[in-house]
Amino acid sequence: MTRDMLATRWAEIGSKVVALAEEFPEQRFDMRPVDGTRTFADQLRHVAFWNQYLRGTLRGQSPDGSPNALPREAYASKAKVVQAVRESFDQVRSDIESNMADGDQATVDTIVSYIGHNAEHYGQLAIYFRLNGM
Repeated sequence: MTRDMLATRWAEIGSKVVALAEEFPEQRFDMRPVDGTRTFADQLRHVAFWNQYLRGTLRGQSPDGSPNALPREAYASKAKVVQAVRESFDQVRSDIESNMADGDQATVDTIVSYIGHNAEHYGQLAIYFRLNGM
């Protein structure tokens, strides 16, 4: 039951983030609200990176978190960024549905914290939308 609820919540926030990524104009993907902040694309590369990190953690790996984002060079276009974000959400959802044991409290806590992380970035991305008159 817990597994199903987490998979649903994960899919919900993933759908919201992916929808913003798809709708945001490609020519504005590198806009930043003010100096010193991430661009819209940087926000998405960051989200996809940490989703991939979570996936590795759920699989018992010890991923390196120091990059903090997917490399810009490998994910420079809107199409590549959107694909990476979509795949990162889909892969984690699939792992939750197929590999998570119900009642695994440590995993529940980890997934809930990542849902919160993604919700925070969704809020930031929504502000980028507003700043662009969308």
